[in-house]
Amino acid sequence: MDAELIAAMTAWRHDLHAHPEFGFEERRTSGFVAAKLREFGLEVAVGVGGTGVVGTLKRGTSDRAIALRADMDALRIAEQGTPAYASRSPGTMHACGHDGHTAMLLGAARQLSAEGGFDGTVRFVFQPAEEWGKGALAMLADGLMERFPFEEIYGLHNMPGLPVGHFRTSPGAMMSAEDNFKIVLKGVGGHAARPQWGNEVMVAACATVMNLQSIVSRRLSPTDIGIVSVTELTTDGTRNALPGLARILGDARSFKPEVSMEIERQMRIVAEGTARTYNVAAEVTYTREFVPLVNDAALAAAACAAARTVFAPEDVVLVDEPSTGSEDFAQFLAHKPGCFVNIGNGDTAPLHNPTYDFNDAALPYGVGFHVAIVRHRLPSA
Repeated sequence: MDAELIAAMTAWRHDLHAHPEFGFEERRTSGFVAAKLREFGLEVAVGVGGTGVVGTLKRGTSDRAIALRADMDALRIAEQGTPAYASRSPGTMHACGHDGHTAMLLGAARQLSAEGGFDGTVRFVFQPAEEWGKGALAMLADGLMERFPFEEIYGLHNMPGLPVGHFRTSPGAMMSAEDNFKIVLKGVGGHAARPQWGNEVMVAACATVMNLQSIVSRRLSPTDIGIVSVTELTTDGTRNALPGLARILGDARSFKPEVSMEIERQMRIVAEGTARTYNVAAEVTYTREFVPLVNDAALAAAACAAARTVFAPEDVVLVDEPSTGSEDFAQFLAHKPGCFVNIGNGDTAPLHNPTYDFNDAALPYGVGFHVAIVRHRLPSA
């Protein structure tokens, strides 16, 4: 690959890393992206779904169109790494590599604009707010499919622990749905020395947390994948005061809508039943944030075929076991067929870790895949 393009992408990535922006706040980032796309000669639409950007590149005479997507948002995490390009926004950092994803898609736009080699239309979709599962829906609600029609869509994510130069995807279910829940227990707090005078909620909250663990182990079919994780327990008590209010927060993962519905149903039974046992009240709020990510099997095979022109063929692997992580790209796949893939990020810190940094050595592979899938799916006469 052109060394000058690699150097340019590295500089873009470092600039984006130094200026992270949270979901729907990506004003500088979207301005940076739009300016680059215009510089490359693309048609550009801004403000799609709030802060999203869509670039359009046409070559040849075919009426076929495909889309490539990158996410732009950062996380509310204080960076602890010390690169020269570390975050200049206190409390916010690119801890998931979206700076690298954006730089790679910009690199693909530049290469395809300069070289062509395809017949049809490519939509370059730069999405806001992936991390909290709202950006894809916002773009769809803003008419993404109608304003910028396409037949297929592809996206990628870096994967720490997978060596650079390796490629993974799945035919069918690849990532899980994510549901969020909040259980509020209400009783009567009081003095820690006289528990009989009130109706405290701490013991009820601890029992609820333990009883929730029975949903997957005893209330779902063993052939279904499900996870229920309590991630936070807070009360209004203090060292010598028993709490009268407790909040239990967490998330649930599944791959089937009926499993998600059953987890919610059983959670309400468990929470309300446990609360009655301890003579307190329970309120359950259950929301669905991410839908399952399901690749089109034929397009997953096509993605692998394209990847083998970029990666060593033995390093391109179809994985049958799905991940229980979640990804907002799934919302696009609910409307159009496509494929989401992982590329190696090497031996780096885990995603969402305060010392994480995208591996610049992966940049050429991401660009290469984007360019290859366009040329594979929109072959030039």
